[in-house]
Amino acid sequence: MYELIVFDWDGTLMDSEATIVQCLQKAAEDLGYPIPEVARAKDVIGLGLHQAVARLFPGADEKQVDALADRYRRHFLSEERPPSPLFPGAEALLRELASNDYLLAVATGKSRRGLDRELEHSGLGRFFHYTRCADETFSKPHPQMLLDVMDYLGTDSGKTLVVGDTEYDMQMAANADSDAIGVSHGVHHPQRLQQQGALAVFDELEQIAPWLQAR
Repeated sequence: MYELIVFDWDGTLMDSEATIVQCLQKAAEDLGYPIPEVARAKDVIGLGLHQAVARLFPGADEKQVDALADRYRRHFLSEERPPSPLFPGAEALLRELASNDYLLAVATGKSRRGLDRELEHSGLGRFFHYTRCADETFSKPHPQMLLDVMDYLGTDSGKTLVVGDTEYDMQMAANADSDAIGVSHGVHHPQRLQQQGALAVFDELEQIAPWLQAR
């Protein structure tokens, strides 16, 4: 049924939630802003960086958002920061899907520089036919990122499945007329994913391949 599987990155394949929250909090501390609570910081994960910062600090003007985003990047891209771990089963899932000739891609709220770093550190870059980042096009839930992936790989929306952990992933898929499934180990509660059209929500990545085989 599906030819193309498009993965979100943070909270879906990589367990980077704590790192992102800490970097957002450090950015606020550096510039003298109120430090956001963990729950609020978690809720914007999945959006492009500028969109996430603007939502987290609604009183900030464009210049202030730029400054906060820059401080976030400095912390996140620091060579002193250890890489975040992959979720259990991430590499095995991608290997199995690749062996079954699925086209694999990433559509993420990360920057190109940030994603390339994580693909290199994790060793997962070899599995993906194409990747698209929020600093290259519109942020989720806008569908353009997903439409770009489909256009590049020559696949239509009816044969494309999005895998993500946030309602922004589910909304992006719906806005592109594609299907989506969720994972429960990310930042948004499974009920939110289901309310936004997730066909299923899985607790373990290893459950996805059998589900696909049964379609």
